Amino acid sequence: MEINIMHGEQLVFALNGRLDTVTSNELLDAFAKEEVKEEMVIVDMKDLEYISSAGLRALLAMKKELVQKGKSFEVHNLNSVCKEVFKVTGFVNILTVK
Repeated sequence: MEINIMHGEQLVFALNGRLDTVTSNELLDAFAKEEVKEEMVIVDMKDLEYISSAGLRALLAMKKELVQKGKSFEVHNLNSVCKEVFKVTGFVNILTVK
């Protein structure tokens, strides 16, 4: 998986590839290394092909950490495959999806 990180008004993690058991730790490691100065963190999934339960757990861990710091977390640009996973698992009600 490729992770592109962009700082600006929001901190954006743009994901490309698959977010699964192997790559979810890559996302969490990249997140842990960033100093989050922005009020909002966005995970852009426009180029994400697949997400597993491990990927969902990574997103939830990011959200929990950010909420504790008083920051916002959103997931953007879900493709149809990832959107279906979010619906079936109920993550559309757990995370802010745009």
